[in-house]
Amino acid sequence: MNTEMLNHTATEQRALATNKVLRNTYALLSMTLLFSGVTAGISMAFNLPHPGLLLTLVGYFGLLFAVTKLRNSGWGLVCVFALTGFMGLTLGPIISAYLSLPNGGQTVMTALAGTGIIFLALSGYALASRKDFSFMGGFLMVGILVAFLAGLGAIFFQIPALSLSVSAMFVLLMSGLILYETSNIIHGGETNYIMATVTLYVSIFNLFTSLLHLLGAFGSQE
Repeated sequence: MNTEMLNHTATEQRALATNKVLRNTYALLSMTLLFSGVTAGISMAFNLPHPGLLLTLVGYFGLLFAVTKLRNSGWGLVCVFALTGFMGLTLGPIISAYLSLPNGGQTVMTALAGTGIIFLALSGYALASRKDFSFMGGFLMVGILVAFLAGLGAIFFQIPALSLSVSAMFVLLMSGLILYETSNIIHGGETNYIMATVTLYVSIFNLFTSLLHLLGAFGSQE
């Protein structure tokens, strides 16, 4: 009887801990998305130029390293907002470029709506079904690395078809990453809400930019 009570108590504690991580993750994710939107708006309002590929990569990976190192302290939160704010600044010039195209406003809004629908649908499915998607971890890691390198190749060698293929790959990979990370939180694989927030934010950011690229390319061909 005592063993059953202990097991029941342990289960309850795990459930409470998981719910706390979920609540904190979605609260922080909402704030970082809003902050990123503000910095993107500032970038657009002042017509700031895109920092370029090299500076973007250095800034992203540098701030991501800082978040990872400081994830268990209050400075981790500062780094999260620094990272998402920086990504918002890099996003502003991209959105401005699409808005300058014919039907650019519709393209941006469609990409934004598509991103929201995909995120809500996939995270909702993972939460409702409580399926374990941890088996996707290795595949996603390799897939993201391959897509990242292919994306660099498409930029350096200026291959539009490869660039579109990479964007399509990222849509699928980021969708898988949303399922994986949400499942990871539910099943106790991820207990740090700062890292969970960064993973989901990066998924949403890449999903949006990839959809924007695809919709913009297909829209220009009509």
